[in-house]
Amino acid sequence: MSNSPARDALEIEVVDFGPIVEAKIDLRPLTVFVGPSNTGKSYLAILIYALHRHFAGGIRFVMGSIRRFSPMFARMDAINLSNETIGGLEEIVKARSDIDKNLAVAIPETVAAAIRLQFEARMQFLGREVARCFGVDNISPLVRRGKGGGARITLRRNISNLIDPFENKLTLRARGLESSTAIPEGMSINVREIYNQIMYVFGEEFTEQQKYEEILYAVFGELRDRFSGPLRRPAFYLPADRTGVMHAHNVVISALIERAAMTGIRPGTTQSPTLSGVLADFLEQLIEIDGPWRRGGRRRRAKIEATIEEDILGGLVEVDKTGATGYPRFTYRPNGWGKDSRLPLMNASSMISELAPVVLYLRHIVGSGDVLIIEEPESHLHPAMQVEFTRQIATLVQSGIRVMVTTHSEWLLEELANIVKRSEIPGKGRRGASSGAPSLSPEDVGVWLFERRNRPRGSKVTEIKLGESGLYPSGFGKVAKALHNEWADISSRIGDST
Repeated sequence: MSNSPARDALEIEVVDFGPIVEAKIDLRPLTVFVGPSNTGKSYLAILIYALHRHFAGGIRFVMGSIRRFSPMFARMDAINLSNETIGGLEEIVKARSDIDKNLAVAIPETVAAAIRLQFEARMQFLGREVARCFGVDNISPLVRRGKGGGARITLRRNISNLIDPFENKLTLRARGLESSTAIPEGMSINVREIYNQIMYVFGEEFTEQQKYEEILYAVFGELRDRFSGPLRRPAFYLPADRTGVMHAHNVVISALIERAAMTGIRPGTTQSPTLSGVLADFLEQLIEIDGPWRRGGRRRRAKIEATIEEDILGGLVEVDKTGATGYPRFTYRPNGWGKDSRLPLMNASSMISELAPVVLYLRHIVGSGDVLIIEEPESHLHPAMQVEFTRQIATLVQSGIRVMVTTHSEWLLEELANIVKRSEIPGKGRRGASSGAPSLSPEDVGVWLFERRNRPRGSKVTEIKLGESGLYPSGFGKVAKALHNEWADISSRIGDST
């Protein structure tokens, strides 16, 4: 089933990237990747994480404080503006005299050309971020040897009232990244917004060159924000191997960080990377989990992490930084235990250490509007707890946190189907129906199936909709049917032999 993104949605199209032959998705408040192992679910999730870090910025911890950085938000270096470009910028400046009558002004082609150059220059940094997140020296190992000789990534934003999309096409080849940007003809900008940003440049301390550079940067900034859409949200990645990391955290954290390269944690090293960027980011954020920069105070939502502790974990996940190393130590205190009685996570069950990072991130790091990417949220959870955690994920989405998950869980998808279907119940009918259970509209949920293909060999990604049966057609039913048929055959053979 093809995906038809809503107008103004940001569409991501991927061709010949890792195991993926073809994928086309748009990011929803809840985005789910499902399918067999080794079909590229994590590949696409990590790529999207790299895009978030490129457009929204990553987190760097300096002297106990948080600092964000992003090439897309860097100030422009001195550039040579042609007379034609300056003339186009003057048209935008003149529009401020008519600001109360007409908020929108079309972008002159000469300015659009200069903006394209700025986009393409900044997108070069994306190749480095993708390589860092995957833990490779360069992007070459990530490229399928498809017909085009490289992986192709297209970011496409269909702007309302415009026929052509605003898009950026990227080609990842062994020798590096190539980029081209298309700004649709007739695209306009908000003059009042631009003028508010450039008022200060009309003072005597600015040269003509500096003034027009600042105006160009303001126009670029508005287009960048309109283009990147949901990618401007900070993203946080909980990798599939988080249980092992939590168990071994106190023993290996220092050594791992010292050996990690390209992570932004220890600059200046020339070693080959021993950790992927997503794992290095995870470790760095755990180290600073209870630092003075903590972001949890700015979110306005129910204490969902406390509900996870109460309804799933049956106890509290706590942070202790009293040790000699200064690194945090994570513990678990089961309900009913005394305040001074705690278990190190390595002595708690796998379910506890699996969900502990979710609780910690919600309590200390992730804020409303952020993106939380969780690989295999069902790991080490009993089916009943998988169902309950799926409900908590839906509650997170309702609170304003965007969530992306990769999964192999039939229970997760079946409960998600109920959550979406519940949104169709009329107001009166909701009384007494799964009291307190969350609901999400179909527009808020996107489920994409990763399927293996033989020609060409690799996986194709397509959106699957909630079917009339009340389920997402993920292929899990085929496995159940095959097992039942095998059981029937065995029973038949037993009967024929007696």
